[in-house]
Amino acid sequence: MEQLARALHISNKLFYTLLFGTLIISFLMVGFALNRVLHYWAKKFPDGWGQVFFSLLESLTIPLSLIASLYLGLESLPLPTRFEYIGSRLVLALVILVMMYFPAKVIILSLRRLEQKDPALQRLTQPAAFVVRTLFALLGTIIFLDNMGVTLTAVWTTLGVGSVAVALALQDTLSNFFSGLYLLADRPVGPNDYIKLDSNQEGYVLRIGWRSTILRTLGNNQVVIPNSSLAKAIITNYSAPDPRMSYGLQVSVAYGTDPNQVEKILLEVAREAIRDGLEGLLAKPEPSVALIPGFEESGLNFSLGVQVRQFTDQFSVQSELRKRILKKFKDAGIKMPFPTRTVVFDKSTKELFGSGSQS
Repeated sequence: MEQLARALHISNKLFYTLLFGTLIISFLMVGFALNRVLHYWAKKFPDGWGQVFFSLLESLTIPLSLIASLYLGLESLPLPTRFEYIGSRLVLALVILVMMYFPAKVIILSLRRLEQKDPALQRLTQPAAFVVRTLFALLGTIIFLDNMGVTLTAVWTTLGVGSVAVALALQDTLSNFFSGLYLLADRPVGPNDYIKLDSNQEGYVLRIGWRSTILRTLGNNQVVIPNSSLAKAIITNYSAPDPRMSYGLQVSVAYGTDPNQVEKILLEVAREAIRDGLEGLLAKPEPSVALIPGFEESGLNFSLGVQVRQFTDQFSVQSELRKRILKKFKDAGIKMPFPTRTVVFDKSTKELFGSGSQS
């Protein structure tokens, strides 16, 4: 080596430095070539663990090539002491990087597989991947500093006190954040679902964010609900498991009306509306009539059960059915009751009214 350096008329120090650089570049080129080959094979497996395997190897080729070139150069070439020190620290940093990168990459690729199977999990997998990267990067930094002889006692003390202060200051924010993660993971509600809370807020879910969930009411207004409140609320989801729903239309008739005739007319009204293609009214399951709740103060109460396409369709459907029922009842001579009260006077009250009329 020294003879070659003298033949090229350069110093030994410069010669070994150039040789070291050439070695690194050569290994990086080999790593890049392997990266392209593994990238090609990763595309051959669009799904499954084959893609995870080749994607993982693809991301490690260049860092491993750099580590190999540095280690080989430090072991085989008589480099200056300063270069050896810097190179050894660089090798240590890269080894720690690969050690932290490998498990983090496995977890992230697994999360991406879940996201491919169910795109609805994207809101959960993306922040989870960020948290995984952050944790492993922090762990790698701690290990590197510890190997460099840096004392971390003061750092741990500062982080401990600081984390308590931050947790207390951001208590509500953190509560909403973790409640948002729960809503995204458990998915009791989703975008475009029509829901109603036990606090009487209701509407379509527009967006589930990290701090709050936004509803759009039927009046086209927005209701912003903190995620912590939504996570603790009793929710009625009218869009799950199926957006269609049953609706019972209450109809009252006067006492003395033939119940069989009322039942026949109500079924006829519902079936005619279905044949006419009333928007939002479904043919299956078929309409039904029941004498429920039955005997009321002023008359007989029937329930006409129909199936509507979604929650909001019930309003237009019941309006149209009521108009048709009124017309059918009028044609059939069926009267609908109204509240009446019979007032019975005792003897003294009658005498009082009687004396008042004489005066």
